[in-house]
Amino acid sequence: MRTLSIIWFLLLFIPIISCTSKSGNNPSLKKGSTVSGKVISIIDGDTYDVLLQGKKTVRVRMEGIDAPEKGMPFYQKSKKYLSDLCFGRQIKIKITGVDNHERFLAYSFLEDGKELSQEMIKAGLAWHFKKYNSDSTLSNLEIEARNMKKGLWSENNPMSPWTNRSLHRQGISTKDSFNIVENNR
Repeated sequence: MRTLSIIWFLLLFIPIISCTSKSGNNPSLKKGSTVSGKVISIIDGDTYDVLLQGKKTVRVRMEGIDAPEKGMPFYQKSKKYLSDLCFGRQIKIKITGVDNHERFLAYSFLEDGKELSQEMIKAGLAWHFKKYNSDSTLSNLEIEARNMKKGLWSENNPMSPWTNRSLHRQGISTKDSFNIVENNR
């Protein structure tokens, strides 16, 4: 009887594991691939989950941008803006690689052709991640957002997410570095 219970458990549990496998372990998706799916979850202002055909979910880290981290000013606004743009909608992703967290790096296109990384930078809710991306369009959009003091650029000297992460890796808390009052922004 116990053996039968274990077999039933494995038959039910193994498909769940295979449906939630890490993005980087999917051999059918590779650099240069273009696939479509429905956005089913927003993780933060530069990362989301998309449900592909065959009920496979993959995590996508948007190419060329870095959005505020949790606890930073504009984190909630950035996440909400991305959600308003794409949650529950069909998108097309063009994969540019896989990062160290096994998320797919990709340009993300709405059905009307708008590219999500560009939209986030235009709104002033993400930085152009120049260390990993040299797209001049993203760079120019960031300059425009800065000049117009949009979103996070309304701050005098906003701390970049990569600086925030670097300080955390050094054991330095940034908790008191921000005076977060997003309701008025």
